[in-house]
Amino acid sequence: MKDFKELKVWQKAHQLTLKVYRCSKQFPSDERFGSKQFPSDERFGLTAHLCKTATSIPSNIAEGCGREGDRELARFLTIATGSASELEYQLLLAQDLNYLPADSHTAINAQVCELRRMLYRFVQSLK
Repeated sequence: MKDFKELKVWQKAHQLTLKVYRCSKQFPSDERFGSKQFPSDERFGLTAHLCKTATSIPSNIAEGCGREGDRELARFLTIATGSASELEYQLLLAQDLNYLPADSHTAINAQVCELRRMLYRFVQSLK
């Protein structure tokens, strides 16, 4: 069992998740959710999906560290890598919908790509 908080890859994934949450707060409000039925700060479904996907990356790293053996850790790191790819697409979609400025997209996307490379190398080192 490893302490996930000591892993540089987890630390970077956590920082990325915080950045995604902060950037998505800037997305435009969805007027449909201004009723009493929904909180006024509700955003487009893409915001929720982006945050969920970003959170999935460090969460899977942490879960893998809590499992027994390198094989289980590698499996969860692979899942985290898939989530990073999903996040890359969602960020592209947010940019194409003009929710995310191009400069923000470029900066966050660079972090996602670096994280994917780190995860891939970590998995390879466990095999």
